[in-house]
Amino acid sequence: MAEAPLLSVREIELFERPVLLRLPFRFGVVTLTQCPQAFARARIEFADGRSSWGAAAEMMAPKWFDKNLALSNEDNVDQLRDVLRMARAAYLADASAASAFGHFARHYDAHLQAAAAKGYNPLLANYGPALLDRAVLDALCRGLGLSFYTAMQRNLAGIGNARAEFDGLDIDGFLAGLRPAASIEARHTVGMVDAITQDDLAAPVDDGLPETLEQVVQRYGHRYFKLKVGGRLPADIERLGAIAAVLDRLPQPYFASLDGNEQYADAAGVAELLARMRETPALRRLNDSILFVEQPISRQHALDVDLRTAGLGKPVIIDESDGELDTFLRARERGYAGVSSKTCKGLYKSVLNAARCASWNGQAGQAACFMSGEDLTTQAGLSVQQDLALVNLLGITHVERNGHHYVNGMAAQSAAEQQAFLQAHPDVYERSQGAVRLAIRAGRIALGSLAGPGFASGAMPDFAQMTPLRHAL
Repeated sequence: MAEAPLLSVREIELFERPVLLRLPFRFGVVTLTQCPQAFARARIEFADGRSSWGAAAEMMAPKWFDKNLALSNEDNVDQLRDVLRMARAAYLADASAASAFGHFARHYDAHLQAAAAKGYNPLLANYGPALLDRAVLDALCRGLGLSFYTAMQRNLAGIGNARAEFDGLDIDGFLAGLRPAASIEARHTVGMVDAITQDDLAAPVDDGLPETLEQVVQRYGHRYFKLKVGGRLPADIERLGAIAAVLDRLPQPYFASLDGNEQYADAAGVAELLARMRETPALRRLNDSILFVEQPISRQHALDVDLRTAGLGKPVIIDESDGELDTFLRARERGYAGVSSKTCKGLYKSVLNAARCASWNGQAGQAACFMSGEDLTTQAGLSVQQDLALVNLLGITHVERNGHHYVNGMAAQSAAEQQAFLQAHPDVYERSQGAVRLAIRAGRIALGSLAGPGFASGAMPDFAQMTPLRHAL
C-alpha cells in the first residue's frame, strides 16, 4: 500500500445557489419546494509546493439534520451555513501538513464540541466537514492524476490513522479489495405527496417528465423503490395499497424499502404497520419485496429498545440517528442490522461503517449487517456523481435517487455548464426535454465515466455564477 501524501489546506471557498423543485417533495415533517445547494472549493498544497483545487456540492435540506419544529426552514439552512463556516475556519487554522484523512481526524472532536456548544446535534455538525473532506479528496485525486476509485483502493487519503474507531478493521486490506461496478440500480423515491396515478394529479406540471409513479416506472424502468410512510396506520396502509396496485403490474420482480423518517414514536408502532402489511392480501407482493425499514423511530428514542425483541420481521437501518462515528456500534447492539451511506454525513464514516460490516459478516460467516445507499436530493453534477462513486466503490448495488425526479435536471444552469457535464459524462447524463439530466435506463445508471481523474467529475460547475455562502446566524 502506497504511503498517503501529506498536504496542507491553503484556501477554502464556499458558495451557494438556489434549487427550485418541479414537484413538491414531502418527507418527514417538511414539504420541500425549494432549497439552496452549497458548494465548496479547496486548494491543497503538497510537500513539493504543487497546488491543486478540488470541489464538492450538497443540498442544504431543512428538517432533516434538525427536526425542531420551532425552527423555520431558513433557520435550518442558516445552521448548515454556520457549520460550513465553522469547519472552514478550523481547517484553515492549522496549516501543518497531514494526509487528507488526517485533516478530518484532527478536527473531528473539536468541531463536534464547538457545534454542540451552539446547540447543534452531531448529524448537523458533521455536514460542514463532510463537504470540505470531499473537496480536499477531490483536490488530492486531481493533484495525483488519479481517479477516486484508484486513490481509495490504494488508501492515498491515509484513512485509519489517528482515529481509534478505525483500529482493527484492516482498512488497507478492505479498500484494496473493493471493486466498483459499471452501473448501479436507481431506487426511486415515492414521497408522501407524490401522485401514484393520473387521478392523483390535481395540478399537472406538464413539463414532459414523469409526475406519477405509473409514469416513472414506464419512463425509467425502475425495479427498486423507496416508499415513505408517515406514522399514521390507516393512511399508510391505504397509500401502500395504491402503490402496490401499480408495482404489482410489473412482470419482473421488484424490491422496496420503507422509510419512516422518524415518524414513529416507538417500535410498537412500526411492528403494527408491518403486521398489518402481512395481514393485507393486496399488500402480499409488496410486503414480500421489502428489503429493509429505514429509521422509523425518532432519533431521540431510536436506540431505547432492542429491536430483536420487537417482532418486526424485517431488518431495520439507522439514518438520521447516525450522528457520530460510533453510533452504528450502539445501534447494532440494539438490533439494527444496517446503516445508510450519505455523502452529507461524511465519506469517511461511510468507509468506516462499510469496513465494519465486512468485518462483522466475515466473523459471522453470513451477511448479517449491511449498508444502504440513501439520498439527500443530490443534484446533477458534483453532488450526485460523488455520491454515486462512493456507494459504488463500497459495493452497494442499488441507491436511492430522487434529485432527478423532483428537480428538472440542470435546466437552471447555463448551457455551457450543462454541456460540460454532458460531454465529460455522456453515460451518466442525457439531454431531454430541453435540459441535461441524469440518465436512467432499465432502472440503472451507467457509471463508467466516473473513473476519470478526480473525485468522480470531469467537469466543474460555474462558480463565477454562484453567490458566496451567505452569512448565517
